[in-house]
Amino acid sequence: MEKVKMKRFVLMLYFLGFALPVAADSPADAGLAEVRELGQLNGQSLACSHAQAASRIKRIIIDHAPKSRRYGEAFEAATSESFLAQIKKDPAACPDMPALTSQAEDAAARLMAAVPAAAPQ
Repeated sequence: MEKVKMKRFVLMLYFLGFALPVAADSPADAGLAEVRELGQLNGQSLACSHAQAASRIKRIIIDHAPKSRRYGEAFEAATSESFLAQIKKDPAACPDMPALTSQAEDAAARLMAAVPAAAPQ
């Protein structure tokens, strides 16, 4: 009888070990989709020579994205992927700068809502 209880306890701990990281990932991902979206817009801006839009997007990331490798890598990967995809297209396929800037501002608002402001240091 004692062995059965011990096996159940060990089994419960085993499955709990799988459940906790899944639950812990949700808050850790706050704003990650928005950072990726901003990276995608940044890649388009760079490929289409919209320097002002790219500069604004980078400022948004610096000011509002969590300062971690995970977020930085997500932004850089999305930028690179989007840049390469955009340069394969006809230059006429470039979105105009006001459209990119508007999309970036929308993503920035969602990022600020998803990620609380950093505490002053």
